[in-house]
Amino acid sequence: MSRIAKLPIPLPAGTTATLVDGIFTVKGPKGTLVRPFKNDVVVLLDAESVTLKPKNDKDIFSRALWGTYASHVKNMIAGVNTGYQKKLILEGVGFKSEVKGKDLVLALGFSHGVNVPIGDGLTVTAEKNNITVSGIDKEAVGQFTAKVRAMKKPEPYKGKGFRYEGEVIRRKQGKKAA
Repeated sequence: MSRIAKLPIPLPAGTTATLVDGIFTVKGPKGTLVRPFKNDVVVLLDAESVTLKPKNDKDIFSRALWGTYASHVKNMIAGVNTGYQKKLILEGVGFKSEVKGKDLVLALGFSHGVNVPIGDGLTVTAEKNNITVSGIDKEAVGQFTAKVRAMKKPEPYKGKGFRYEGEVIRRKQGKKAA
């Protein structure tokens, strides 16, 4: 049984949620998010809350989707009200980042620059070697940030590469002189 989905999810003032033909839509002050839902979970909408229940309590698949959909609904409601933001820090001599139009241009020590297209609904800023990714869709913000970080993961000897803000990189000692 999902403990996450047992409680009703409150809708803040100015936020509306609708479910039409398996398409769940949340509208709020920052925008609109849409996600398809399977009919294995029953979604009950009130004026001030959203409640989810599995269609068949004996079915393992619908019980698994129950908690997943509850998390999706919570993330969608938080996204259209406050938004999400992730920060990357680029460390290393000669590593640079800047935003040009709809691309994030990175100099990562390769023989060429790396262009990463910025997706719709995302706002990316690059000051010095700090990259801030923000948007209303938690999944899109996290996916873009992970994609950029994967281009130059932090190495354990000097810590060069991308790391999340607040992430601690385990350092290795390196070679010792005899």
